[in-house]
Amino acid sequence: MSKPIAATNDFVLKFANVNGSGSASANELFARAILRMGVPVASRNIFPSNIQGLPTWYEVRVSGKGWLGRRGGVDFMVAMNPQTWDKDVAGIDPGGYLFYDSTKPLPQSKFREDVHVIGMPLTEICNRTYTDARQRQLFKNIIYVGALTAVLGLDITVVEKLIGEQYGKKQQLLESNMHALRMGYDYARENLMGICQLKVQKADGVGNRIFVSGNDAAGLGCVFGGATVAAWYPITPSTSLAEAFQKYCAKYRVDPQTKQNKFAIIQAEDEIAAIGMVLGAAWNGARAFTATAGPGISLMQEFFGFAYFAEIPAVIFNVQRGGPSTGMPTRTQQSDILLCAYASHGDTKHVLLFPEDPRELFEFAATSFDLADRLQTPIFVMEDLDIGMNDWLCEPFQWDDKRSFDRGKVMTAEELEAGKVFGRYLDVDGDAVPYRTLPGTHPTKGTFFTRGSSHDRFAKYTEEGGAYVDVMQRLLRKFDTAKTLVPKPIKREAKQATRFGAIYFGSTSAPMQEALAGLEAKGLHLDTLRLRAFPFAEEVIEFVNAHDQVFIVEQNRDAQMRSLLVNECAIDPARFISILHYDGTPITARFITEEIAGRMTVKKPKTKEAAE
Repeated sequence: MSKPIAATNDFVLKFANVNGSGSASANELFARAILRMGVPVASRNIFPSNIQGLPTWYEVRVSGKGWLGRRGGVDFMVAMNPQTWDKDVAGIDPGGYLFYDSTKPLPQSKFREDVHVIGMPLTEICNRTYTDARQRQLFKNIIYVGALTAVLGLDITVVEKLIGEQYGKKQQLLESNMHALRMGYDYARENLMGICQLKVQKADGVGNRIFVSGNDAAGLGCVFGGATVAAWYPITPSTSLAEAFQKYCAKYRVDPQTKQNKFAIIQAEDEIAAIGMVLGAAWNGARAFTATAGPGISLMQEFFGFAYFAEIPAVIFNVQRGGPSTGMPTRTQQSDILLCAYASHGDTKHVLLFPEDPRELFEFAATSFDLADRLQTPIFVMEDLDIGMNDWLCEPFQWDDKRSFDRGKVMTAEELEAGKVFGRYLDVDGDAVPYRTLPGTHPTKGTFFTRGSSHDRFAKYTEEGGAYVDVMQRLLRKFDTAKTLVPKPIKREAKQATRFGAIYFGSTSAPMQEALAGLEAKGLHLDTLRLRAFPFAEEVIEFVNAHDQVFIVEQNRDAQMRSLLVNECAIDPARFISILHYDGTPITARFITEEIAGRMTVKKPKTKEAAE
């Protein structure tokens, strides 16, 4: 028998359940109770795309040090699904713990000698207490939360307070959940104490941080960014973003006197219709967006080219999931980078934003509408499922009430009436961004029609090659202007000089921070650069050229960010070493550490004599 893992406020607990069993709310209750005790938590809900019956997992990373990415490995497994028993037991680290329903005895072959077993007759307790089959299933979840509360040393009053907040207005549900919690707690106190050496201890590591999903943050960011129109078609994992926007609009976009809505949210018949509605609204001056995922991006391609060429502002939230085709709808990836960067046929380039967590996603959501109006082009906010659908502990959102919207170059009726020259695609300021007018600005002057076919500087249809090249070259120059406006990358220098660098982006940021600490503990040092936008700033090229080798950490098979860097920055591909993770689960700190450590070869500096 292996020595039991002993730790306080530093372990990974994983629930293995059956989808549709009502376990998600109980597992989240457990995670939130630890947060209420002042201990940072990172939770991941890994679930199937069907409604019910398939395996689901909920992972809780307890980290007093504040690490918010997945660590890798499991210290404590709550095995509630017989179908995945063997896999779940195999995933426990040596010396870890297995909590299971011991109502029916299992052969010894189903256990591991290096894992410490904690059995509790959950089904027996439920059958003895409840007669309704659904109640037996639902309250079994609360009973095991009660047992874990005792075994791991949580403050039960904290858990009870959370239940009270959830069911405070439903007395019968409140009492029954409290009873189930206490049954589990009392049983564990009498029968299971002293087995587990993992403990939760009150701390002050959470501070004023909030626990929120990325899609919820994005929905609120759209409201603060001035969005009034959303057109979307339901698709996992972006649906909750549109729902969040609707929720916040109902709170903040209703006229207090007339009670009329000052927003429009349209569930379109498909993704093609959705993006068409967004572009129509944006052309008319509204700040409009859609939320979708990879399959939706594929369907919207022609409209992206139209928006790029006709220069119509729009915002697209792509909550990336596993592909190709239908792929893995409820799994995370970063595999739509090239699809969005060059979306549509012909020569196109689009602005991409890469937020690292819900706080930054809130900020980028609001900023994306300024960028879209300023540049008169689609802006892609590249979430992924890990950020979008999971709750993250992050800093509170901040907003400057003095901040005003940047509507870009919009010519007024007064300017048109005064005889100011208006050429819809005329570059008058040297930044390649033309002036536009909103429909109806002036009865006879300005824009009344936008086409996606070839045009000259004054929006007149032409197939003359020189005029076409003139417009296309200006669009390239506009992309250079975008480079000066998008969020800059963030550089971190190692504690000592190194010839190695690492580039990463998006949700990889959290596990990357922990991996860097682990590498430093091994004496391996890297300078890092976190990308936050495409087009790439000049600092990206400078960073790569300053290092002999640069690791690029990304969550896709084909090293798409590496390809984009090579293609856009004219960098020798030999400089890059790809670290790729794409099984659909969020990348872990252990994976990054092992992959980079295994490929770093630290050469000893040559002595003066050897050099001579």
